Amino acid sequence: MGLSKKQLQMIDAYERRVNLCREFMNDWLLFNQIINAYSSPDANKAQLENQFLKIKSKLAREHKVLKETLQEDYGLDGNTMNIISGATSLESIHAQSEVAIKKLHGEWHRAFININETLGVLEDKKSRAESGEKVMMGSNVQGGGGFKLGKNATVLLVLFGIMAVIIAFILINPGGIADPWRDALGM
Repeated sequence: MGLSKKQLQMIDAYERRVNLCREFMNDWLLFNQIINAYSSPDANKAQLENQFLKIKSKLAREHKVLKETLQEDYGLDGNTMNIISGATSLESIHAQSEVAIKKLHGEWHRAFININETLGVLEDKKSRAESGEKVMMGSNVQGGGGFKLGKNATVLLVLFGIMAVIIAFILINPGGIADPWRDALGM
């Protein structure tokens, strides 16, 4: 049996997400290569600074689109953008202490791992969708309809439910059990 139109749309959407994440990962790699190339004795520093500013701008744009597109599948931490915004220029990076440069490389590597994990999740979901399995995308379950509440919304919904039960209990007052609360509320 072939895949439904909805399943094919889901696969196309995951293909787009995978491609966005791969492009971000490739640009993240280029960002690091440019940083490392700057310390080479024969490096064209002016050209590298220009490339560095371009890749930083591209990463910032891609990051915003990636975050909005992936929604719950977004697995990158906030540190990724801190690395980009904190790296003002190649000259300023390489003027730092060796410890600070090593820290930057460590943070870059952690972000690289997060990007790869996110890509792996997306590729897995795409593969499962291609096999006809129902997979989560954003807030909707493919083929299932409905929606999924975030953690805070779920907590608020439970609290409102508990409050509604308490109010109903006080108003109904079964067997006079709620009289002390009714008296306290002036009812």
